[in-house]
Amino acid sequence: MINKILVANRGEIAIRVMRAARESGIATVAVYSEADKDSLFVKYGDEAYCIGPASARESYLNIPSIIKVAKTFGADAIHPGYGFLAENADFARVCEKEGIIFIGPSSQALELVGNKTHAREAAQAAGVPVVPGINQCSDLAEIEIEVEKIGYPVIIKPSDGGGGIGMQVVNRKNELKRSLEMSSTIASRAFGKGDVYIEKYLQHPRHIEVQVLADCHGNVVHLCERECSIQRMHNKLVEEAPSPIVTPEIRAEMGRMAVDFARKIDYRGAGTVEFIYCEERFYFIEMNARVQVEHTVTEMVTGVDIIKEQLRIASGLPLSIAQEEVKINGWSIECRINAEDPFNNFAPSPGALKAYRSPGGIGIRVDSGVYNGFVISPYYHPMISKLIAWGRDRDEVIARMKRALYEYIIVGVKTNIILHKAIMENPRFVSGDLYTDFLSLEKDLTQDMLQIQERDRASVERLKETFKFIS
Repeated sequence: MINKILVANRGEIAIRVMRAARESGIATVAVYSEADKDSLFVKYGDEAYCIGPASARESYLNIPSIIKVAKTFGADAIHPGYGFLAENADFARVCEKEGIIFIGPSSQALELVGNKTHAREAAQAAGVPVVPGINQCSDLAEIEIEVEKIGYPVIIKPSDGGGGIGMQVVNRKNELKRSLEMSSTIASRAFGKGDVYIEKYLQHPRHIEVQVLADCHGNVVHLCERECSIQRMHNKLVEEAPSPIVTPEIRAEMGRMAVDFARKIDYRGAGTVEFIYCEERFYFIEMNARVQVEHTVTEMVTGVDIIKEQLRIASGLPLSIAQEEVKINGWSIECRINAEDPFNNFAPSPGALKAYRSPGGIGIRVDSGVYNGFVISPYYHPMISKLIAWGRDRDEVIARMKRALYEYIIVGVKTNIILHKAIMENPRFVSGDLYTDFLSLEKDLTQDMLQIQERDRASVERLKETFKFIS
């Protein structure tokens, strides 16, 4: 078994990994930037070391520095969390060379799935349907001919990277050349590579993903699906498990596809196979070779601790659960609580939390790395927490999430809590009518937020007074 883990990440995911390690009797080392010196995850780790200034590139992305700290502190494994170096094949390769266990897939698997075109080709080889598209984009004349066959609109995506960065929707031929150049330029700046590929742009799709676990003993299981259709700028905002639209038959088929794909690429660890669902058909879009932000909702409905399974796999142990033991119990929703202003184009709102009280009660989980007085840094993503609710069915979990959002008190920065309140009360959301362009189609959400803000103003002030909070 692993004896000590260096957690090469920050915030709530660093604490999440450390909690699983503590339960497993494994010591932890936190690494942090100067901007994070007062963060909760730094105090939670058994040991901690500052690896650089506030800049992520000089700290959390500094591979030589992280490896040096791991060796100095005697860590025999590194967990990358998500983001930063989590899907960096070079980082995994250095760990392998230095004899440090990388808690994730092999560098070869990371390299394959990290390139979206190679992943598409592997999915096709595994018999998994992919969105119609063009894997290689070089000669403009040939691209124009192929796009005409596919039909407009199409979407151009960088072959490397993620987070919606560099994606360009093209509605007509005269937009194609400029969009290709723009996508390639953005990809080069963001990911160091300008390669792009093209897919048919599916109108009003749903984003549904399947969690997989694979060990080194030939065992591969799926933990059913998550619905991640509520997004803003291609970034997920609300996730739930199971999906309102997935039947047991569809679940079995999607799960089989995800497992087949993982086997095809000899995958090891926790990963997520992502699908687009449109017009009653599923299409593979990519695989995320790491633990996902939204892994929590899967844990809530299956009872499987995904981080602990990662630790087992990395230690050479078999999975603790077989496919026939995976059962869905109830329903779960996650809301990402960010320090941003929903009335000002979601501009980040860094600053000190003058008062902070998270919700509680039955069926509520809060994954967070903040506390009263904590300063939300301008250097990193402004996530405050992940608020997760569980209920016996979808109606109950929505009611429970609404109650939790009502209880959540944050003073000192602007947050998107009011947006989540509006989503939970939206008739389309409540009915399960979800699409990736949900937020752009719901034109009245801003007005809904204003009305909810005014409606809840008095009760929120009472809560602040009760908790003796001063704004």
